[in-house]
Amino acid sequence: MARLRAQVVKEVLSILRDPRSRMVVFAPPLIQLFIFAFAATLEVTDVGLAVHDQDTGRWSHELVARLDGAGFVSEVHAVRSEGELRQLIDRGDVIAGLNIPADFSRAIAAGDSGRIQVLVDGRRSNAGQIVVGYLSSIAAGIGAELDPTLAPPLVVRHWFNPNLTYRWFIVPGLVGILAFFSALMLTSLSIARERELGTFDQLLVSPTSTFEIIVSKSLPALAIGTVLGLAMIAAGAFVFGIPFAGSFLLLILSLVLFILSVVGIGLMISAVSKTQQQAILGAFAIGVPAVLMSGFATPVENMPIALQWLAQAIPLTHFLVIVHGSVLKAMPPSDILSNLWPLAAIALVTLTAATIFVRARLQ
Repeated sequence: MARLRAQVVKEVLSILRDPRSRMVVFAPPLIQLFIFAFAATLEVTDVGLAVHDQDTGRWSHELVARLDGAGFVSEVHAVRSEGELRQLIDRGDVIAGLNIPADFSRAIAAGDSGRIQVLVDGRRSNAGQIVVGYLSSIAAGIGAELDPTLAPPLVVRHWFNPNLTYRWFIVPGLVGILAFFSALMLTSLSIARERELGTFDQLLVSPTSTFEIIVSKSLPALAIGTVLGLAMIAAGAFVFGIPFAGSFLLLILSLVLFILSVVGIGLMISAVSKTQQQAILGAFAIGVPAVLMSGFATPVENMPIALQWLAQAIPLTHFLVIVHGSVLKAMPPSDILSNLWPLAAIALVTLTAATIFVRARLQ
């Protein structure tokens, strides 16, 4: 135990003294959390629209006025021809254009619903579809005024996030991603740093066992990653006002298992890397695809079956389910445990593989 304690202390001091390790430990993840919480928005605001109004009647004026007063619209460009409308879309000045026919108001006065052509910039497909939904809501509001019987019979209530506040979804996901990269970078640099400093040869002649090396490399990263994760969760609750409805103890257990599984991946990268530059490149080569396939940006269910199976081997996939469920909807313990055992299995596999890789390097 005395030898293991000395190894852990040495590793902590190595992390704190190395500029590259300090760079990824404390302040950057918290700074990134605050920056990305505002930058990685799913909302569509301050977009431009183009309107070619050939009608100039009452209801076309009403529609243009509502578009001009909509919160997501920064400017409504009045154009005089379809060619000018298309040019604005081609240049990216507007995200959508409305072509109002000359008989729009007359058709509504005759009892028809009226028809409007909407041209959407397909280069921004996600934002374009959201804008189409906003425009449909505005048109539905006008239709409800014309004929109350046409009002939609459904009353929509958004469960768990009634105001559709995007930070309630983004910030918990960022907690998992930033904790993932912090633990991955710390452990990826550990053995590679020993090689660059020339102290790895001392491990070859020391009585230290492979198990002690793995534990001494894992504990500091586990402690730092857990503390960072808890700090970011606290920031989400107290700074961004995100409600926490789940079990805090189960979330801590999930965070520890998640960091352990990432530590194993990082140690494998570090064991096969000869320099810290190789370790950093290896961490990003593993980390970026893991984030993209974890379900943070796109649902795992939408991926091909082979990629869905591969996503189950990524620890971030399971932790995102747990952290979102714990923060927003008080996920039952049974559902949390169903995502905990894959994390435990991944941690066991990665740490075992890391032990094998390190033992091979020590021989």
